[in-house]
Amino acid sequence: MQRFFNTIGVIGKLNDSRVASTLTSVCAFLRKQDYQVFVEEGSAQFVCDPAQVRIGSAKQLGEACDVVIVLGGDGTFLAAARDVASSNIPLIGVNLGRLGFLVDISPDTLTQTLAQMLSGNYTQEERCLLRAQIVRDQHIIHEETAMNEVAIHRWITPSMIEIVTKIDGVFLNSQRSDGLIIATPTGSTAYSLSAGGPILYPSLNALVLVPLNPHTLSNRPIVIHDGATIEISFCQRKQINALVTCDHVEIPDVLISDKILVTKAPKPITILHPAGYDFFDILRSKLNWG
Repeated sequence: MQRFFNTIGVIGKLNDSRVASTLTSVCAFLRKQDYQVFVEEGSAQFVCDPAQVRIGSAKQLGEACDVVIVLGGDGTFLAAARDVASSNIPLIGVNLGRLGFLVDISPDTLTQTLAQMLSGNYTQEERCLLRAQIVRDQHIIHEETAMNEVAIHRWITPSMIEIVTKIDGVFLNSQRSDGLIIATPTGSTAYSLSAGGPILYPSLNALVLVPLNPHTLSNRPIVIHDGATIEISFCQRKQINALVTCDHVEIPDVLISDKILVTKAPKPITILHPAGYDFFDILRSKLNWG
């Protein structure tokens, strides 16, 4: 039988004892199939026999493995995707969380599904990532990657923030609001959806901008092409701080004199799904559509 993968990484949700039994089961199954197993160091506490596996950082997994299995919820998957983004290796998600748009393998059929996927029976897709840069005095002072969204929020103030948005250097609009979400198609079913944004099909080359509680109700979500450079600045006179989040990573202390540049990252992330994966079926299941 043809072997599609040799070294397999495993990342579990940190500090969650519920992951222990599943991680132990996965490692035992992989070792029995003669795969080289590489466990992320934060998850190694749940491994019964650490001598039987390699242990290292998520970045080291990205450099050494052919595929990484993520055990947890969508948040764990997002963190793993950012950690291995530069390595261009695929991820497989096992759902131990609540909603699970990205982690689509049930623990009840875990070993059977993994056996099929690792033998080449899977559906592969690529999802784009975002890169956010904070520019102060013409210097990039912070840079972060996001798979779901980049969000700009008012921070430690009861007042709205006044945001100016440009697309490829062309003025789009100014708005007073609680903030703005810039979401990928992947992120269109996350924070963006709860703020009233549309659902984008995962393979669309598009991004969606969704205002948060805008002062003027005519400020509505807008979909743009994903090759655009989005520039966010602030036009108010009173000095307040803003908060930028990339998925759940916070960039605090953003000043009104700063600019925020958001572009598509140069490399996408590859996700492997079980054969027969159906995005519309996921929507029906997770959103309780009839």
